[in-house]
Amino acid sequence: MSSEITAEQAQRELLDEFEMFDNWMDRYQYIIDMGKQLPAFPEEWKTPERKIQGCQSNVWIHHRHEEGVIHFDAVSDAAIVSGLIAVLMRIYNDRPATEIRATSPHFLGDLGLDKHLSPTRSNGLNSMLARIYEVAEQEAA
Repeated sequence: MSSEITAEQAQRELLDEFEMFDNWMDRYQYIIDMGKQLPAFPEEWKTPERKIQGCQSNVWIHHRHEEGVIHFDAVSDAAIVSGLIAVLMRIYNDRPATEIRATSPHFLGDLGLDKHLSPTRSNGLNSMLARIYEVAEQEAA
């Protein structure tokens, strides 16, 4: 279940954590380490309809509705992308559809991810975000 903090507060906490690092190599390593903490993703969930298009690496996102919130599970075959998934999960996982839809991903610009990721990684990150918002839209409808 979700913690007591809001998605907005989760973004602020993430920004605070990233301020501890002086350079982008350390920030990348932190993102990769976050990705190593992702829960296991069952092989049977790796289906074409769960695969995210527009990602350079393979990414699958599974979701289910639980007690008024949307629970996401996701996995990638690339370390940095797994870390980006972990960042997204921290902000958007286990939240009501209305909160997900109301939460702008300003952390991308605030952290500088929009400038420090390659164009293909940024495209993949945006595709993952689009899927999260699409699920929230469907749940809200």
